[in-house]
Amino acid sequence: MALGSLIPWIIGGLILLILVGFVLYFIGVYNRFFSLKNSSEATLGQIRVAMKKRLDMIDQLLGSVKSYAKFERETFEKVTAMRTSVGTAGPGDLNEIERESRSLLGRLFAVAENYPDLKTNTTVMNLMDAVRGVEEEIARQRYTYNNISQQFNTLVDVIPSNIVARLLGLKKLTYLEFEEAIATPPKIEF
Repeated sequence: MALGSLIPWIIGGLILLILVGFVLYFIGVYNRFFSLKNSSEATLGQIRVAMKKRLDMIDQLLGSVKSYAKFERETFEKVTAMRTSVGTAGPGDLNEIERESRSLLGRLFAVAENYPDLKTNTTVMNLMDAVRGVEEEIARQRYTYNNISQQFNTLVDVIPSNIVARLLGLKKLTYLEFEEAIATPPKIEF
């Protein structure tokens, strides 16, 4: 065989190798996108569970505190509504639920500060400590979610993975922008 007759085979082989390389790259980027997407969804699920746990504890605190302070019926209804909506909430909705539940929690902490009998009540103190533990759990999960979102969003933005993202119709993930934990409760009069 002459060298001239091998050139088409060599060129064909190179083209095939390049095509296989592109396909393997596409598959790798595709898998990375969906691995990050699944991780973000799992982390959001953990955040939802922690937020529901926090709302359950707020409900228990409300039950313990209601004999010491007059809470509006609206407060109890708001907690119930938040507990119901947290299971299906997306990142934007979780930001709103976080803001509202943090406000309620601040009010409860303020009530506990204003009533000496309540501050010494073991049940209330244990619940408040448990809420602080859940706050830390939510903060850790939020940090994890936002890191995963950053990785995903970077892949959506940078070349050449952004080509794959456009082909798949992938959009950036929304970051969770919760406020920091309540260090000192606000003083609220009832």
